[in-house]
Amino acid sequence: MIITRIYNSYTLGSFYESWLAILTVVCLVLLLAERYVSKQEKNLQAKESADDRLESQRAPGAAAALKVLAKKYLVVYAIVMGADWLQGPYVYSLYRQQYEFPERWVALLFVTGFVSAGMAAPLVGVWADQHGRRKLCLAFCITYTLACILILIPSLPILLAGRLLGGVSTSILFSAFESWLISSASSMGLPSGDLSTIMGRATLVNGFVATAAGVFSNKLVGATENFASPFIASGLLLVLGFFVISASWTENYGSGGGSATSDLWQVKRMGQAWRMTCFEGSMYLFVFIWVPSLQEVTRYDGTLPLGYIFSSFMVSMMSGSLLYTMIATYSKIKGIDSSLTTHAKLSSIVCAVSALSLACSISSRNEEVRFWAFCAFEACVGMYYPVQGMLRGTLISNEHRATLSSLFRVPLNIFVVFSLLTGVSSARQAVLAGSAIMLAFSSLMTGAVVVDQSDAVAQGAVGNGNRQA
Repeated sequence: MIITRIYNSYTLGSFYESWLAILTVVCLVLLLAERYVSKQEKNLQAKESADDRLESQRAPGAAAALKVLAKKYLVVYAIVMGADWLQGPYVYSLYRQQYEFPERWVALLFVTGFVSAGMAAPLVGVWADQHGRRKLCLAFCITYTLACILILIPSLPILLAGRLLGGVSTSILFSAFESWLISSASSMGLPSGDLSTIMGRATLVNGFVATAAGVFSNKLVGATENFASPFIASGLLLVLGFFVISASWTENYGSGGGSATSDLWQVKRMGQAWRMTCFEGSMYLFVFIWVPSLQEVTRYDGTLPLGYIFSSFMVSMMSGSLLYTMIATYSKIKGIDSSLTTHAKLSSIVCAVSALSLACSISSRNEEVRFWAFCAFEACVGMYYPVQGMLRGTLISNEHRATLSSLFRVPLNIFVVFSLLTGVSSARQAVLAGSAIMLAFSSLMTGAVVVDQSDAVAQGAVGNGNRQA
């Protein structure tokens, strides 16, 4: 086989570098293909009648407002996500290899972070909507910087405190920033298409930043011979992010800014959050598992090039995101399905392919096969985020977005904590198998229920349109 010859020609370290280059080329090809499909959509829109173009014309100055908002958001987004991704490849290695903690202690540290994130999620969302998204984003920079400082001290109590701060910071990261963007776009009167443009750019920026962070952290660890060095770099980025947010962002709120709420922990809304748990729970368990899973089958003499491997995963995630954009745009051009039906079907397919990828990683003890299976799983992650983002955007009111977005992470953290406490460190294969089974079940349920309901909604909309005509 060609792949075998490539592998025999290089060391295993070069294998990972070579596949990072190959995956990058694939991603660039998909980027060009996505641009081509998007151009076709623009050409189709240009063929609308003059009346239709007049009706859809944006308000004067909207293009300039879009550019300003995109710049403000994407610069900050790149900084804070870069700070987060710098830590990704070496959290496990720092605890396990450099500090030489038992793996159960490592699991305890991970559990602490997820428990903290789950407990803080309801409070974080309510606080952001009522008292200001910008304030909470500034608080994120402070708490995450402190977490980076505490992780440098190899004392279990101090590291636990760092994980507590890290969990709170994670809840803020995945709720307040997006909520600030949506509220700012609404206050500027930007149409939903412009908001989608910014979010699409953010996905690509996230991929590029994650890839660069993986390579940079790998080089940094190699130069310093210290797994803690990426966390120092992350802290410096967070300080930069604090000053950029302070200088460029204005404050915004959800509904009833500054008012109190009787349901502080948002128990009534908690049930809505369980729908996303299967996929994202598997994704977060994957963060804990992928390093030891490759280490137990590696033939590489020395420390695995985790930065290159991590960057390969991130490039795969970018490829999945681009593939999603192509499919969604093509479906819109051809009028194959309604947007809701298309995204429901994609959600089912993503879960199915994810289950298959994890199953392949379980069935093979070949290092390359596991690596490719993990890359396929990350490609599914790249599709998952925009698919679920669109579905959440359809169902969640903007005025409560931070609250509900943070609530979605509560059952996720419960699921991950339960899995970690029931033996993930000593039963990785069982955890991967359980995740694969749940993802397969989620795929079947999505196909049987969500897709069917979305088809019914689409047909009902068509019928109402015909009656009105």
